[in-house]
Amino acid sequence: MLVLAKTDLASYLPLVLIILMAIGFAVANLLASALLGPARQGSVKNAAYESGMAPIGNARKRFNVRFYLIAMVFLVFDIEIIFLYPWAVTFPNLDQQMADGGVWLGRIGFFMLTSVVAYIYGFKKGVFKFD
Repeated sequence: MLVLAKTDLASYLPLVLIILMAIGFAVANLLASALLGPARQGSVKNAAYESGMAPIGNARKRFNVRFYLIAMVFLVFDIEIIFLYPWAVTFPNLDQQMADGGVWLGRIGFFMLTSVVAYIYGFKKGVFKFD
């Protein structure tokens, strides 16, 4: 027999209000910029802006793979920090009598090991050498 939990729809009212406010804010900003913003067109207005300098060459040139590898290593460390904060807050509050402390420590050790492997990979590929 399937029993459905009864939920009070009024408890979802704050969530619905925040979503409606976010959508309304986005629409209001789009409308305000379309109505109030400058709408001049021209060759100078549509040209690429390079910090006040005239653009040189084609914008569709190839970049060195090193830039992408640096971005990937950055993402690995960035995601690691995001997951490390909740772990660091939770780990000291674990019960001393539980055997799960070693499991928690092993998991974060494995997680840190993956980021060290990513760093070593980038170092071996010469990603951090700027010539």
